[in-house]
Amino acid sequence: MSTPPPPGPGKNGMPSWLPRALLLVAWTVIGFAVAAWLFLQLRGLLVLLLMSLFLALALEPAVNWLHKHRWPRGPATGVVMLGVVVVVVVFFSVLGSMLVGQVLEFVDQVPAMSRGLLNWVNVTFHTDFSPNTLLSEITDATGLINQYASSVAENAWGAGTTLLVLLFNGLTVALFTFYLTADGPRFRRTICSVLPPRTQREVLRAWEIAISKTGGYIYSRALLALIATLAHYLALAVLDVHYAFALALWVGVLSQFIPTIGTYIGGAVPVLVALMQGTWPALWMLVFVVLYQQFENYLLQPRITARTLDMHPAVAFGAVMAGAAIMGAPGALLALPAGASLQAFLSVYIRRYQVAEHPLLDGSEPGADPDAAEGGRAPAGPQRRGSSARSSGEGGNPTSG
Repeated sequence: MSTPPPPGPGKNGMPSWLPRALLLVAWTVIGFAVAAWLFLQLRGLLVLLLMSLFLALALEPAVNWLHKHRWPRGPATGVVMLGVVVVVVVFFSVLGSMLVGQVLEFVDQVPAMSRGLLNWVNVTFHTDFSPNTLLSEITDATGLINQYASSVAENAWGAGTTLLVLLFNGLTVALFTFYLTADGPRFRRTICSVLPPRTQREVLRAWEIAISKTGGYIYSRALLALIATLAHYLALAVLDVHYAFALALWVGVLSQFIPTIGTYIGGAVPVLVALMQGTWPALWMLVFVVLYQQFENYLLQPRITARTLDMHPAVAFGAVMAGAAIMGAPGALLALPAGASLQAFLSVYIRRYQVAEHPLLDGSEPGADPDAAEGGRAPAGPQRRGSSARSSGEGGNPTSG
C-alpha cells in the first residue's frame, strides 16, 4: 500500500499555511489599531494616572515614616495629603495677596515705565520715537485686552465648564494618589503575585529607586526654589528694583521647572524691570543672574541633589524638553524624576571598566606624562562599581548589587 503524498500547494498553487498567516497578520494589525485608538481615547486619563503615580511616589517617604511610628497607612496618607493642602493654602493666603497687589501695581505703572524706557531709547540711540504714539498703542492693546476679558466674562457657560473640568481632574488625581499611597504595599503585592521571583526582585528594586528619586526631587527642588527666591529678593532689594518679591518668586519657581536655562528665562523679566529704572541697575541685575546660575549649577545644586537627582544639567534640560514635547506640562514635570530613576536603575546593570590613559582624558597640558603626573595606574581591566572585594564577591554576576 502506497503512502499518501506530503501536503503541498492546493489546486491554485497557494501553500496551505498562507491563509492562516494572512489571518494572523490581519488580526495583529486590527489589534494594534484598536490599541492605538484606545490610547488616544484614554490619553487624558493616562496623564492623570501618571500624575497621581508621581505624587504617590513623592508622598510615600513621609507616609512610610508615619507608618513606622505605628500609624495606619490610610490615616497617615490622609494626614500627609492634608498637610500639603494646608501648606499650599497658607502660602497663597499669606503671600498671594502681596503678589497680586504687586502685579496690579506693576500693570498700573506700565504706561509710566514705557514712557521712561522710550525716553532712554531716544537718548541712547538718538531716535525720535513719539511717546504719544506709544501710549496710544498701549491704550489700544489695553482696550483689546478688556474687550477679550469682557467676551470671556460673557461666556459664563464656557468658563464654568472649564472650572468644573479642572475641579474634576483635581479630585481624580487626589483620589488616585490617596489609593496608590495608602494601598501601596497591597498594590505592589498584587503585581508581584503574577511575576516570577527573579522579576519580582527587579520590579521592587525599580519601585524603591523611583520612590527615593521622586521624593528627593520634590524636596531638593523646593529647597533650591526657596534659596533662589531669597537670593534674588536680596539682590533686587539692594538694587532697589520695584516689585522685588513678585520678581524673585517668579525667578525662583521658573528656574527649578526648567533646569539650567530657566534662571536666564526667569531673570529676563527682572532685568527688563530694572532697565526701566536705569542702565546700571539692569546691568548689575544681569551680572547677578549669570553669577547665581553658575553658583547654583556648580556648587549648590550638586550638593543638594547628590543623593536624589545626580544628573548633568544638559541631560536634565534635554529630559525636560523631551517630556514637554511628548506630554506637555505634565511631561516636563515628570521628566526629571523619571529620568533620574531610569539612570539609577540602569547604573546597577552597567559594567564599569578602568579607563585607559590618553591625553584627551587628562586634564593636564597636552604632552604631559600621565604616569609622572599621577604616579601610574594598574593595567586596564573589567571593574564593577564599588570596591575590589565586593567585585570578587559578586562572582562576575552583572545583575547583582
